[in-house]
Amino acid sequence: MKSLLAVSLFSLTTLVSCGQKSEITKDHIILPNNLKEVSGLYYDTSSNSFWTLQDSGNKGELYQVKADGKIAHTLKIKNQKNIDWEELTADREGNLYIGDFGNNKNTRKDLRILKINKEDLQKDKADVADIISFEYPEQKAFPPKDTELFYDAEAFILYNNNFYIFTKNRSKGFDGTSLVYKVPNKAGHHKAEHVQTFNGCNVYKHCAITGAAMSPDEKTFVLLSHSKLWIIEGFNPNAIMDGKITEHKLHHVSQKESVTFGDNNTVYLADEVKDNTGGKIYKVDLGALKPKP
Repeated sequence: MKSLLAVSLFSLTTLVSCGQKSEITKDHIILPNNLKEVSGLYYDTSSNSFWTLQDSGNKGELYQVKADGKIAHTLKIKNQKNIDWEELTADREGNLYIGDFGNNKNTRKDLRILKINKEDLQKDKADVADIISFEYPEQKAFPPKDTELFYDAEAFILYNNNFYIFTKNRSKGFDGTSLVYKVPNKAGHHKAEHVQTFNGCNVYKHCAITGAAMSPDEKTFVLLSHSKLWIIEGFNPNAIMDGKITEHKLHHVSQKESVTFGDNNTVYLADEVKDNTGGKIYKVDLGALKPKP
């Protein structure tokens, strides 16, 4: 089912919708100028703040951003280069996980997830607690031919102590295919298990997957693109794409690469700065999107 996405900005000001094209109001949370390439976002309810990171070419640091948009704390990750940090999530204990698996050219053989312990988050510098490295067994060439560039990734969730990675398809003749891989939350090297395939639509700008997040009650997760949000509910724990999937148009195209849940009915989206736009965080009321019983 497709619907117009009722989006509100972080300040709770609503995005105006007349059933056609939507316009963002002037009130919003603006990210600091030194966070122009935010690629992962996690909302920490205990401190009412966001943890975020930036992708390749930026420092190996995590940033805690408060509700006023200012950086409250910067955490340097020791002895780790930001090869291409593309995602951020947490477990129930509050430990953070960095998805260092950006792979634009499909040439990497050092894909990793880095665990940062909760008790280290307020330090100036922190060691990585665990490194979960993995490979895609189906990838035989680095890079594959240009019609099989399936092995970039910018999105993952943590569920039942497994990471589910949703690949970003960069293939020539893009058809919306995103491969869903499972990797155990366990230090060491793993062969990622291809468990399912997700198909959005066949327009790269609107359908390449750039972010994912799981709700606190683990009953709902979302997938993000630059202009769409997919809500997945009632999924089978052994086949997470078998649930009810609803697609929602944002009617707002920007380089959105980050999504996180605030509570079970609220998500936040963040976009990168591009062409003098973006660099903001938006709030989405999922309850307004779901059909009334």
